[in-house]
Amino acid sequence: MGYEQITYAVEDGIATVTLNRPDRMNAYTNVMRAEMIDVFDRIDADDAVRAVVVTGAGRAFCAGADLQSGGETFNKDASDDMFGDDLLEDGNPRDGGGTVVLRIAACLKPVIGAINGAAVGVGITFTLPMDVRIASGNAKFGFVFARRGIVAEAASSWYLPRVVGISQAMEWAMTGRVFPAAEALEGRLVSRIVEPEDLLPTAYALAREVADNTSGVAVAAIRRLMYAGLSAETPWQAHAADSRLMAELGAAPDAAEGVTSFLEKRPAVFPMSVSKDLPRVPEFPKHLEN
Repeated sequence: MGYEQITYAVEDGIATVTLNRPDRMNAYTNVMRAEMIDVFDRIDADDAVRAVVVTGAGRAFCAGADLQSGGETFNKDASDDMFGDDLLEDGNPRDGGGTVVLRIAACLKPVIGAINGAAVGVGITFTLPMDVRIASGNAKFGFVFARRGIVAEAASSWYLPRVVGISQAMEWAMTGRVFPAAEALEGRLVSRIVEPEDLLPTAYALAREVADNTSGVAVAAIRRLMYAGLSAETPWQAHAADSRLMAELGAAPDAAEGVTSFLEKRPAVFPMSVSKDLPRVPEFPKHLEN
């Protein structure tokens, strides 16, 4: 299917999702929300996709919520863009950015954010479940919610302290200031800064390393283990989940191929597919299960 506010392409095992409202600095809307959820459904259903790169068209990554509605932008009774179409269990509307975050969190493929410019508000919070964020030197960041009279959304109260630590998370959230890529790197929000012309080549090189050298099933299982482990109360719980997957995957064809190819000094050709062969583990939270 075609999209109105994003573009989607797959080449040689790597999917590229581009936020595509450059005239509005790729500002977030409910249309974009629905299209992002749909595209990650497509990504998970396509075993040919081994890694995902998300970036923005034009000079911005995502300038946050589209504020064309003025003072009513965040009023749930007056705006259709900031909330999801379904309700929480208590009857409250779901924050729309959070539905995108949870869909990316459940993705079975590694996700790399290539942040090419301004990433503000939901434009940065929706990147927090991505596995790696790489920034252009032109990028700027801002958790600006307190300056707009609202709260940090999109499950960022869970993600941000885990990514950067509670003190750094609170400094950025309580001031709402916009800060440069160098501060994002120092605070561990991004893993590296590169020249603008090197941003996509760097992201694709990392995606290529995954696609060319690893078992898709193993990567999907590791991703689930890592994020489920953030909520584990003890290392014993993590050990139980590790052990279940190690026992199941250790006896599977990809493990045999991984060892055999190493001993034979040749590239591995992994036979298993994520859509059919990823084991289910009861310890995983429901939002990480398909």
